[in-house]
Amino acid sequence: MPHPLLETRDLTVRFGGHVAVDHISCSFNAGELTAIVGPNGAGKTTYFNLISGQIGATEGTVQLNGHDITRMSVAQRTHRGLGRAFQLTNLFPDLNVLENVRLVIQSKAKRGFNMFSLASSHDDLTAPAMEIVERVRLGDQTQQVVSELSHGDQRKLEVALLIALDPLVYMFDEPTAGMSVDEAPIVLELIAELKARTDRAILLVEHKMDVIRTLADRIIVLHNGALAADGDPATVMASDVVQEAYMGRDLELADG
Repeated sequence: MPHPLLETRDLTVRFGGHVAVDHISCSFNAGELTAIVGPNGAGKTTYFNLISGQIGATEGTVQLNGHDITRMSVAQRTHRGLGRAFQLTNLFPDLNVLENVRLVIQSKAKRGFNMFSLASSHDDLTAPAMEIVERVRLGDQTQQVVSELSHGDQRKLEVALLIALDPLVYMFDEPTAGMSVDEAPIVLELIAELKARTDRAILLVEHKMDVIRTLADRIIVLHNGALAADGDPATVMASDVVQEAYMGRDLELADG
């Protein structure tokens, strides 16, 4: 049986006396999109930060493709195959859309991550960069400086940069937050296209239940930093754990 692409084992972080993430053990497999849900303060973003390396774990480990990455930096985890959208947001805000995507492809091709070698020395990278820009519906804004893009277009660029990075594990933290009704479906369609690749895993923190119903193969529920439920969407969303958490009532979990 193949090993999971990503696994956390007893992953824990304490801030002073507060346990923000409490011994979460969870595996994420290729070909699976897992939605991570829970009420505000449940520990969703903190769990994401532990996986991607923004904060260090107090206890436990993070395994990526069978390798322990717990003590690795954000950059090392990225090179190992872990991709999180915001890590790449506004990579170079004073460069244009096409240049930003080409830089990621340049780095992926192990030619260095040098913004001063953008032009003729990497002409062969322009075509694949342009293909990705078109794919995320930014083809008419290739020369637009990133800092001048609308919020929605910046979110689309985040997806473009992740596609260019081509990680083993894609991590999206509320990818449609702040987007208009017209813009959000484009990003969701792009994530659905990534999901069609059965050799990658996708983690999605999301509050919108319609998004979860559309995309998720599996839902895990966090509450007070602990794993409260894990299973297929229909079962988990019908459970008392989710119903009570999203109705804002106190959540009483049975022992075990």
